[in-house]
Amino acid sequence: MSVKLSDIELIDLALEGNQGAYVDLINRHQRYVFTLALRFTKNREDAEEVAQDSFLKAFRSLTAFQRNSKFTTWLYSIVYTTAMSKLRKSRLDTDSLDDVLHPVYVENYSTEDTSRGLENKVQKEYINKAIERLLPDDGMIISLFYLAEQSLEEIAQVMNMPANTVKVKLHRARQRLKIQLEQLLKHEINELL
Repeated sequence: MSVKLSDIELIDLALEGNQGAYVDLINRHQRYVFTLALRFTKNREDAEEVAQDSFLKAFRSLTAFQRNSKFTTWLYSIVYTTAMSKLRKSRLDTDSLDDVLHPVYVENYSTEDTSRGLENKVQKEYINKAIERLLPDDGMIISLFYLAEQSLEEIAQVMNMPANTVKVKLHRARQRLKIQLEQLLKHEINELL
């Protein structure tokens, strides 16, 4: 039975020159880093680029990680700033209509074919569609709080703002998410009738 090393242990090994340890860190966090990047860019190719750039920046700055927060908080702040830079740069370029909406799906790891499993999958799809309709900051706060289970203080570090501001933004993002879900579900109900 192999022992699963903590993020800090993997960082220490990576700093000692063990490239495999950093690969393990990437493998551990790549799915969520990509999901966050996709929430911002709404484009698979750009999200892959942001994720790759974020891991590269994290590797180059690994010695700067001060360990006063979780590694994931530090990493997600890199993803956030990288994605924001990408978005600012792309605003200068002409926008492609093909990049407007691309769904993000949360994987359903349940192998059960029960109606509850199917219901959970449908709920997750609607939530993902609604999150996609939000502004990038709203989608990021919702994703960090609910999917990454980050605290308000950790999100504040990632987004470089006071925790009270994050609390207010999270409350407002929840309200906007509710509106988006109501609109999506209303549309779906109208299609069924």
